[in-house]
Amino acid sequence: MDAKRAFDIASSAAGLMVLSPVFVAVGAAIWASDRGPVFFRQERVGLHGRPFRIHKFRSMRVDNAGAQITSETDDRITRVGKVLRKTKLDELPQLIDVLVGDMSVVGPRPEVPRYVAMWPADARAEILSVRPGISDPASVAFRNEQDELAASGDPERHYVEEILPRKVAMYRDYVANRSFLGDLKVIADTIAAIVRR
Repeated sequence: MDAKRAFDIASSAAGLMVLSPVFVAVGAAIWASDRGPVFFRQERVGLHGRPFRIHKFRSMRVDNAGAQITSETDDRITRVGKVLRKTKLDELPQLIDVLVGDMSVVGPRPEVPRYVAMWPADARAEILSVRPGISDPASVAFRNEQDELAASGDPERHYVEEILPRKVAMYRDYVANRSFLGDLKVIADTIAAIVRR
């Protein structure tokens, strides 16, 4: 087991234990809002292209069929969901994915298969050579992505043509230059970005 995986196991296990009261409170708020499921599961592409189902706190209506990207003004988002998304609390259950080995604390954000298929072949091979993460430099840079999508006339097109290529470039840069100290900086930058919001 390498040092990064050991850190992932230790930090995700500790996070799940320490944050268990938050999980209970958030879960109760979601269930009380519409009596629907607490968690949202969606297929994402992981290490070496292996699919897995990511965990998130549900922030949208149960019948949330539609686009796979979400803008700030998306009417599928529930009232509780707006708070979860703004504070990034909806991402906390991904600690489960880190603990079981599908994700890392820091790594390129996992995309749905549809968008991964749009990556250039060489970028796909490079990005998927590492475990996807809860956060990475692109997550920090695009922390207001929902606002940017809401301001565009066509959120789906804007994501595919403008945001996705920039994310791919940042994912590749992370993979090429990753280090343990760099990961610690990403964690610190992510916490700072959440506090600023």
